[in-house]
Amino acid sequence: MLSTEAARFISAAIAIFALYGIGTSMGNLFSTWISSVARNPEADEKIKFAGMLGFAITESIALCALLVSILILFR
Repeated sequence: MLSTEAARFISAAIAIFALYGIGTSMGNLFSTWISSVARNPEADEKIKFAGMLGFAITESIALCALLVSILILFR
């Protein structure tokens, strides 16, 4: 049987594992953004709002995952 400290470390590691998906999605977001602006430079202003909104939402999810792992680890 696991001790409570070991269970906290495992839980924090699982919560941090969500950051892998967030990093992948942010890379995909910006690579698609750069690709679309390279194809149509006039659409940069239209695409910029959607790109920044996607970045903000993705980053907030990352911060929540980090906060959950810190709360699990140090509580």
